[in-house]
Order: sequence, then C-alpha cells, then structure tokens
Amino acid sequence: MRSSSYLLSLFLPMLGLYGLWFGGASLLLLPVTTFVAIPILELFIEGRGNREDDLTGVHRLGHDIVLLLAFMIVWVAWCLLLYKLSTDVTSWASGLGHVLVAGILFGSFGINVAHELGHRREAAMVNLSQALLIPSFYMHFFIEHNRGHHRWMATPRDPATARKGETLYGFWARSVVGGWLNAWKIESHRLRSRGLRDRIVQNQMLQFQLLQIAFAVAVGVFFGAAALIGWVCAAVIGFLMLETVNYVEHYGMLRTILPDGRYERVTARHSWTSDHPISRALLFELPRHADHHAHSGRPYGALRHFSDAPQLPTGYAGMLLLASVPPLFWRVMERQMEKEADRLAA
Repeated sequence: MRSSSYLLSLFLPMLGLYGLWFGGASLLLLPVTTFVAIPILELFIEGRGNREDDLTGVHRLGHDIVLLLAFMIVWVAWCLLLYKLSTDVTSWASGLGHVLVAGILFGSFGINVAHELGHRREAAMVNLSQALLIPSFYMHFFIEHNRGHHRWMATPRDPATARKGETLYGFWARSVVGGWLNAWKIESHRLRSRGLRDRIVQNQMLQFQLLQIAFAVAVGVFFGAAALIGWVCAAVIGFLMLETVNYVEHYGMLRTILPDGRYERVTARHSWTSDHPISRALLFELPRHADHHAHSGRPYGALRHFSDAPQLPTGYAGMLLLASVPPLFWRVMERQMEKEADRLAA
C-alpha cells in the first residue's frame, strides 16, 4: 500500500478523540465501528496478497510520518482521559465510556505503534516506542517481545504463544504474568556478568517500573484518585487487547525440535497471517505477521504476503470477537487449521 493509505489508520483514533472530548453517545462511535462495522465489512471484502517478489512494498518517509502522528494522538487521548475524568465526568456510565474508548486506543493503536517503532534501529524511534507503552503500563513489553517472544515464539517457552485448546482467558493470565516475569529474567541475564551497582543502575526493567510508578503517583497527585483508577482500568483494557491479538496470531503454533535439541528456525508457517485490507491499513500491517517474524527488522510498509503462511479466516477485529467465545473460536480455528494444512500440503 502507498503510505497515504495508512492515513486510514488515523480514522479510528480520531473517532476516539471525538468521543473523549464530547462524551455522551459519541463515546459509542469507536467501539461500535471497531467491533461491529469493521468485522461485518471484512466478511464481504476478500483479503488480497501481493506477489512475494513485488518490489512496490517499499517503506517510505510517509510511513514514518503517519507513525509520528499516531504517537501524538495517543498522548492527546491520555491527556483527554485524565482531564475528563478529573473535571467533566459526572456519571458512572460516562466514566466507563471514557475508560473503554481510551483503552481501545491504548491497545489497538498505542501498543501497536510502539511494537512497530520498537523494532527500529534508530535510538529516537526506540525511545518513542518505550514512551508509547506508558499509557498501558506495559513498558516491559519492549524487553520481552523483542528479546523473548521473537526468540521463543511457537514453543512452550514463550508465554505469548497460545496453546491449542487454551481459552483466551487462561491465556491472558499466563501471558500477562509470564511476560512480566520473563522480562525480569531477560534483563537479569543481560546484566549477570556486571557488578552489583551496574545490575541495579543499568537494569532497564527496573527503570521502566520506576518510571511507570512515577507517572501513576503524579497522576494521583495532580488529577485525583478517580482519574488514576480510570487510567489503570483503561491500561488493563489496552494490554488485554494486545494479549488477545497475541492469542490469535500464534494460536496452536509449534516449532519442531531438531535432533540436536534446538528448535527449527522460524518460518512463515509459524504465525497466523491475514491479508484483509482494512485490518492491514488500520493496524499498520500487523496482520502480515508471518513476514514480521521471519524478518523482524522489516518496517511495516515493506511487509509482504507469503503464500505458505497459514491464513486467518477473517480480519483482526472479527478474530478478537471470536476469541472471546472459546467454543466458537475453537470450532472455527479447528476447521481453518485443517483447511490450511491441506492447502499447504498441496
């Protein structure tokens, strides 16, 4: 897609900002569009993949400009949430609406863009990535995802890989707690050979926790307890949306153990992917997850379709709804796994 196509990704956040500012019925715009309109549209719009040797998949400056706009929108949403909860919300329904809208923005937009920027080599982009994880209280994701998940995905050692037959809700508990603990282990291993002072001062995981606590204290002091509680609830919604995406992207995937005891290398067959154009544009090509894991340093504008990657039956919004109903999700995915196994074997 051209970089201008990804301006569509700003449509949902703008609906969210509109709802956060005006309140009332406008708070329904984002959740209804995300979880009703888009899943219905993607049932009737067929996913299309480009040729694997298509040279038009080039990441340009425009792609990064859209990401910078996204960064600003997420922080504006965070400020709006705190302002409204501390000054302008007079009912539980209104408060819950603001929290829900902000949580959707933090998860589907904030963490997603942080994920993209966190794989860049430029220090400035990495810093923006870490900052975008603050609204969701999920800064450890930067450590665990880049240095844990990408190494161990599709193995029992990865808390972010859902096992076949595992419910979404059981996965949430295992992945949220396991990912946080894993980040401590990863950072401890990195600093193991250094002195005690360096292990404390240079521990990035410790720095992240202290920074998040400092933000929470500041919000409680300047905006009040209600705003702090609302922000924490929105953050939980945000990171549970991320974990639901993780659940869908790697459900039932397992890499083979080789004779030497190591796992086979990651290939396009170890991640569920989707070529539904609406999800692709709205989520900065996150649905092209197979190429992302095969080439984690490749920016979103250059991610490609792989014909040998297992395809999800619909776009991401629809898959998140399916995942929330485990028996229905298992039935659909069982059929899809059989269908994809037959297709890839042909």
